[in-house]
Amino acid sequence: MERLNQSSSVSEFILLGLSSRPEDQKPLFSLFLIMYLVTITGNLLIILAIRSDPQLHTPMYFFLSVLSFTDVCFTTTIVPRMLVNFLSHKTISYAGCLTQMYFIYALGNTDSCLLAVMAFDRYVAICDPFHYVTTMSYHRCVLMVAISCSLPHFHSLLHTLLLNQLTFCDSNIIHNFLCDLSPLIKLSCSPTFVNEIVILIEGSFILVTPFLCITFSYIQILIAVLKIPSAAGKRKAFSTCGSHLTVVTLFYGSIFYVYLQPVSTYTVKDHMATIVYTVLSSMLNPFIYSLRNKDLKQGLRKLLGRRKPQAAPS
Repeated sequence: MERLNQSSSVSEFILLGLSSRPEDQKPLFSLFLIMYLVTITGNLLIILAIRSDPQLHTPMYFFLSVLSFTDVCFTTTIVPRMLVNFLSHKTISYAGCLTQMYFIYALGNTDSCLLAVMAFDRYVAICDPFHYVTTMSYHRCVLMVAISCSLPHFHSLLHTLLLNQLTFCDSNIIHNFLCDLSPLIKLSCSPTFVNEIVILIEGSFILVTPFLCITFSYIQILIAVLKIPSAAGKRKAFSTCGSHLTVVTLFYGSIFYVYLQPVSTYTVKDHMATIVYTVLSSMLNPFIYSLRNKDLKQGLRKLLGRRKPQAAPS
């Protein structure tokens, strides 16, 4: 961060947040505090249920537990800072802003890669069930998770280092509730051509590639399911994918709305879409996966049943 202090007269940024009206701050604080607590509780319950139930020790639930852990970290990168801004100062240091941006992109893209891995798991389970055990071996699952977690960190580091080369000498007001790349680039008073080209090429590749993998997997799944003669077999096959498809639609729909547009067109209207993929998606994931999954619901019942005090014998 040494270059940061030498090349920029801006030592901190002001996050305007979701509203500048004083009367909105406490209701917003209460709303996002509840959402944060629900997110943490729901995702931790999913992790504990999967770890405690041997029947859930399968690749699909292993990936789901990693996704839940990533969602906890992802939300924690964003919401606590929002809560502080609602009730006190709205400033964030330059280093703090770049650090938040780094983890937002690293963890957000980890979510994206994990969704692609989960789609591949469903593809193998439905299209090649006889080789599922060997294809989705434990070591291969760990390797896919390791790649899904490491590549986004290199992607995020690249954009953070490029942003650190820019000069900020005019406004330090960010019209957002978090330190996102597009609003920060708009504030720079130095040329941003390289940053925008890298976003367009490398950023689009990192964002679109997992989505294309998911799309390819589900096209193959659809073809395989349509060949199943019985209606019951088709329903069973589709039921294993319904929750994942819902999460993918929620996550990618909001991300594409925000990021597949030129930096110069980024406006306040993108706030709601940003909230969807940063906060709402992580909060809803446990409900989406548990409500439509009998095995996971049973695992949650076992977990919660263990924690209930047993009645004393009469």
